[in-house]
Amino acid sequence: MSGALLSLGFVVGTIGGGVITSGLSWRWTMLILVIMGALVLLGAVTLFEKDQERHATRLDVPGALLATTGLLALVYGISTVGTSGWGSPGALVPLVGSVVLLGAFLFVEGRQKAPLAPLSILGRRTVKWGGLTGFITFGMCGGATVLLSLYMQEVLRWSPLATGIGFVAEGGAAMVSGVLAARFIGRIGTPAVLMLGLLVQGVGTLAMLLLPQQGNLVLLIVTTSALGFGHVLAVVAFIGTMTSGVPSEHTGLASGLAQTAQQVGSAVGVAVLAAVVAAATVPDAAAPEAASLAGLRAGLLVAAIVTLAGLAVVALFLRKPQQPAATGADVGAQSSEAVTAA
Repeated sequence: MSGALLSLGFVVGTIGGGVITSGLSWRWTMLILVIMGALVLLGAVTLFEKDQERHATRLDVPGALLATTGLLALVYGISTVGTSGWGSPGALVPLVGSVVLLGAFLFVEGRQKAPLAPLSILGRRTVKWGGLTGFITFGMCGGATVLLSLYMQEVLRWSPLATGIGFVAEGGAAMVSGVLAARFIGRIGTPAVLMLGLLVQGVGTLAMLLLPQQGNLVLLIVTTSALGFGHVLAVVAFIGTMTSGVPSEHTGLASGLAQTAQQVGSAVGVAVLAAVVAAATVPDAAAPEAASLAGLRAGLLVAAIVTLAGLAVVALFLRKPQQPAATGADVGAQSSEAVTAA
């Protein structure tokens, strides 16, 4: 059910964003996000029950600073590649810096008395490899969705509102997937559902290479539906993988790491695919739509290959259960908080 709510939010967001952009300006979408965030914060402060028992705890300030700056440097460096190239100082310096900072984060975490992320948790097979699959599915789905919006607007010349409506099929299929995911997990297991989700997402993305310059509504609906359905299956399964078998005192940490995989994966995925599109697009004033389509197809091909490569990660590192298999209801309960927050 949480996956269905996540998908409903996607549908409302795309259509609402199209309405706002068409009627006002894209800048208004940023302002509305700030207002919504403020309302959520107010609700959290006023509605949630406050714990009566409080305990002093040590804050891992060095770990938090190193992890935050390292991830920011990674995303910034990759986003710069599209305009400056991989060999430019503007891209290399932050990328090398991110490796150094994240390496220093692991070094510090191994020596802190109260680490932000204990290495015993980061080193768990289900956490590190499950997190990688989450990074892949979020990054490639987010990136492919952005490329699809460019296809609708730059190639098909759809309005922002029409583009938002164009994602209804993806959101609808994702809602169905969110409802069925726990049942699938209960029948065939979490690793199999994770593989199935990545497979459907990858094949759907690969089929997008067939989208023509003149448009094909049926093909667009089928491919975007496959993308949404497979993605939500993979999301529910990857969160279940990361949180299963983790000691109760570290369940919140595992959910937080799942959110990190989502946020960083989405940012890096969009940046990487944008860089691929920029490198593959050859400007042609006589046929701008054809030039844009060629670049977008290159990005979608990379997204499909990376998504399907995630199958190998699951097959090699996650097929063997680390803990007794959880039931579909258990997995749904474990992943509820993280999926809803997504």
